Amino acid sequence: MFRNSWRPRACALAPILVASSVIMPSIAFAHCFVGARFLPATLATDDPCVADEMSLPTVSFSKTADSPPASEWDVSIDFAKRITEDFGITVGEAWKQIRQPGGPTLAGFDNLETTPQYQLYKNSEHELALLLGLVVDWGSTGAINSGIATPFSTLTPTFYFGKGFGDLPDEAGWLRAFAVTGQIGYQVPTRSFDVVQNVFIPQVLIYGGSVQFSMPYLKSEVRDYELPDFINHLIPIVEAQLQTPVANNFGNSFVTTGTVNPGVIWVGNYFQVGAEAAIPVNRASGSGVGFVAQLHLYLDDMFPSTIGRPLLGGTTAPPRSPSF
Repeated sequence: MFRNSWRPRACALAPILVASSVIMPSIAFAHCFVGARFLPATLATDDPCVADEMSLPTVSFSKTADSPPASEWDVSIDFAKRITEDFGITVGEAWKQIRQPGGPTLAGFDNLETTPQYQLYKNSEHELALLLGLVVDWGSTGAINSGIATPFSTLTPTFYFGKGFGDLPDEAGWLRAFAVTGQIGYQVPTRSFDVVQNVFIPQVLIYGGSVQFSMPYLKSEVRDYELPDFINHLIPIVEAQLQTPVANNFGNSFVTTGTVNPGVIWVGNYFQVGAEAAIPVNRASGSGVGFVAQLHLYLDDMFPSTIGRPLLGGTTAPPRSPSF
């Protein structure tokens, strides 16, 4: 599960940085399985499961909404660990570089991010998963002096869900291979006003999701079309990540910003590789088309008897990977 940070995008202008700144027990299967449905780690949002996994690395490129636009590179690492079968925590860190035409190059680490998460519900028959999390961006843990990180923290309670369509009638055919995921959170900064920049720090509604078509599911659960093995490992996907300032935003824009990310994920037994384009939804979201690419490791399949199992109360389960 990729923790693509909903942190404000660092850019040349500090005000922009501030403004954008009955329960069923889950099954201890590898990564995000709900019945026969495998929900991959998504690149721009997050999947709805606790797991033992690592994104190493995630690399993205974009151009800011400044005029002229600055070029931004992000390289991040995220590590997710289950404490129990239903409770886990993710730790993430990102290094950023922002090149401004005719100006200085900003570079440094962003603030440390942690996300404790609890698995609310899993229903194998209906391929449904629900998750609660609290994304904490720890202020002053990054490169504040270079303008990359903020001196204040943010707290974002977030609800995640995933739903596969495998419970549709058999007559639905290939439609059963579709699935959707989504998340919605409310970001609250620990400061309401930036005395240095003389601007309010807004509270932000953060939301997004994905529509995905699973070729592994199509082959194993719907029909084997005897396609090439490489094709049977693919999950085409379209993601969207959006944020809208909703409170304490006096003097700033209330325009929604974000990207739509079409791409594809190749799923293996122990890792996945994904790549997506990042298309800004409007001019305030950026300039031109960027991209994001990720190598994601399934620690629960790679090391099922050691670091791939819950720290407390876990039992060693045989690795379970998508059926091809």
